[in-house]
Amino acid sequence: MPRPILATIHPAAFRHNLERVRRAAPDARVWAVVKANAYGHGIERVFDGMRSADGFALLDLAEAQRVRDLGWRGPILLLEGVFEQRDLELCSRLDLWHTVHCNEQIDMLAAHKTNVPQRVFLKMNVGMNRLGFMPERYRAAWTRLNALPQVDEISLMCHFSDADGPRGVAQQMAVFAAASRDLPGERSLSNSAAILRHTVDPAQAALHPEALVVSDWVRPGIVLYGSAPDYPEHSAADWALQPTMTLAAKIIATQALDTRASVGYGSSFVADKPMRIGVVACGYADGYPRICPTGTPVLVDGVPTRTVGRVSMDMITVDLTPVPQAGVGSTATLWGRAANGTVLPIDDVAVCAQTVGYELMCGLALRVPVEVAA
Repeated sequence: MPRPILATIHPAAFRHNLERVRRAAPDARVWAVVKANAYGHGIERVFDGMRSADGFALLDLAEAQRVRDLGWRGPILLLEGVFEQRDLELCSRLDLWHTVHCNEQIDMLAAHKTNVPQRVFLKMNVGMNRLGFMPERYRAAWTRLNALPQVDEISLMCHFSDADGPRGVAQQMAVFAAASRDLPGERSLSNSAAILRHTVDPAQAALHPEALVVSDWVRPGIVLYGSAPDYPEHSAADWALQPTMTLAAKIIATQALDTRASVGYGSSFVADKPMRIGVVACGYADGYPRICPTGTPVLVDGVPTRTVGRVSMDMITVDLTPVPQAGVGSTATLWGRAANGTVLPIDDVAVCAQTVGYELMCGLALRVPVEVAA
């Protein structure tokens, strides 16, 4: 039989999380961000759960082709735009919208031979300092794009660097508003954290215009996958999000430890009393972080417990003290939803690994079998 480890994708959770975004930004259209193979979930596996989105946003042309092959005929946005001039040919063929963030991309458009003008999203650098035109150069870039016959509609966009923290978005929003004042075009501004943390009730807009983030399009990423964009200030439960991926494996052996007996490589965990441990068929070769220390949360048969000792390539050891009935064949939920409904948020595991839930999702190894829940 195959090794007893399985990742399960939950389409119903995607539908729930997408609806949560719509409640937070009811007047905006929603890009479902599916870059990095839908954050490690698999574009084909998440499509049914996200097909009610207004568009799909991603990075590369191969992913765009996969979305079109699934039958999607709506908007698709290349978040980093094109990388070579020949990419514009496929943009024309697949009817892709694309970001323009540098003069070189405008040069490519100017040299592009096409009978069908393209929809572009002109990006402003409001402080992230990765991609985009500086505010003082933004209007000139818009003017140059607007003069090109290869360009149809120009939308305006930026990306907030601190929407998930105390600095917020007000200062960067003010920069964007000032530099784009009176320019026509739809706005695409809010990422996951901005959608949940900085949406202002329209009734309050007149009282607090400086805090109002108005997006014609919003770009949720991590919230669609059931992870809190501002963890640990808020949890996924605080934002009423549901986990979209469960990683679970079976216990394949148990051991009884005497006091002062150690576990695993380096003997990093030493029992301070007699205890039982379970050996779980999951390790860092499956995408579970090797850095996770003793005490990282795990569910065994839906009961909260902890890891003990080092994570090895193919195995994790867990404390069975809270679950005395557990044994070989019991299920360890490494993150996600256990069979009894108990949820172990991926963020709780990620913080023990000194990282974020995004990385754990994207790091799921190819050798882990994946199924899509009904």
